Amino acid sequence: MEASSLTRRVLAHAVIRDWAWWKLPWLLRSYVGGVVAGAFALGAAEAVRTSWHAADAAKFALLLGCAMVSVAATPRIAYLHGKITRDFITVWVLPVAILLPPVYAVAAPIPLLMLTQWLVFRGLLYRRVFTAAAMSLAYATASIAFRAFPPSFAGGSVGAGTHALTWTVAVVLAEIIGGRGHSALIGIAIKVADPSTRLADQLSRKALQAEFTESNLGVLITLIVAVNPVLAVLAVPTWLLVRRFMVHDQLLAQSRVDTKTGLLNASTWEQEAATEVARAVRTGSPLALALVDIDHFKLVNDTHGHLVGDKTLRAVTGALRSQLRAYDLAGRFGGEEFAILLPHAREVDALNVAERLRVHIAGLSIPVRDDDESGPSVKVTISVGVAALEGESRELTDMLAAADAALYHAKETGRNKTHIVNAIAAQAS
Repeated sequence: MEASSLTRRVLAHAVIRDWAWWKLPWLLRSYVGGVVAGAFALGAAEAVRTSWHAADAAKFALLLGCAMVSVAATPRIAYLHGKITRDFITVWVLPVAILLPPVYAVAAPIPLLMLTQWLVFRGLLYRRVFTAAAMSLAYATASIAFRAFPPSFAGGSVGAGTHALTWTVAVVLAEIIGGRGHSALIGIAIKVADPSTRLADQLSRKALQAEFTESNLGVLITLIVAVNPVLAVLAVPTWLLVRRFMVHDQLLAQSRVDTKTGLLNASTWEQEAATEVARAVRTGSPLALALVDIDHFKLVNDTHGHLVGDKTLRAVTGALRSQLRAYDLAGRFGGEEFAILLPHAREVDALNVAERLRVHIAGLSIPVRDDDESGPSVKVTISVGVAALEGESRELTDMLAAADAALYHAKETGRNKTHIVNAIAAQAS
């Protein structure tokens, strides 16, 4: 009987010599392995010292259950193209570290990162293991540090009056230790992987805002659960609301771009292009538009499959970006058709841009397999239809019609060509 796809993936990960970790440079491999080993050793040491109680296990199960519901509800957009804003998992690890023995803080990140890997975003496994280990080390250390405060300042439960204030201060200090320690362990890995990386460049205003929000929410949830563990259930909607707010920019960007190519989608392109055309008409500025179509793209899909077809689309998209100005508007207008608006471009300028694009893309060699640059490759050409409008009152639809007619002419007369039509002439005819 043939093994299921899940079984094959599990068995593949079981072959130790095939782990991607082995392919890392020795220094990075040693560091990653050392952090994982350190987390395992700390967890084993704390397990020996821990007095196990059913009430602690029940509290851990409740917190972990709420955390897993939160992770499962995380939108995939948070991990768009492998780049994450903040996963907010530490919001749930902090109350575990404060309210339970340190061994639970070591254990908590493991199922949460496993669920993230399986359900939300499937990244490199060794990175997920390293992230879990770094989080375990940092927050177990924070748990130990919290217990170092005298009971009159912190202790096992939040009191009233002044003690409630000092207890909260102790939690904040523990979060600083856990959060900063976790970030430091990750930052060291990034620096070892690429010494030229400037970690200070990661400290944007939005990153700092997200970090402060995550820490603040973790402290608040810890306070709520300290009052009564069942109240953790009420913290889940708050977590989801804050999480949604933090990915708002990404959600907005997703609504504007074509996810396969990263260019503006058709509706967004048309809105922004119409604004540019109106501005050009008002100011009398030149403007040009180009429609680009990949020649015989269906043949690429039929011959090599849709994955290679998608790769070809991305290669053409990259070529468009590299050849255009920052303020040019490029959008995906169809399956293999792109629209480009060229502000302040006259006929001759637009023709030069179109020809440069055509020649550049014709020279691309797109490998069929990522791991074999010398193997079979795909070569494509484009046909381009251009329409220019210089100061006359016309609508975007007029320019699109003229460019489409020019594109049709280029394809009908042999493809791999550029043809230009003046929008005014086309309208008159």
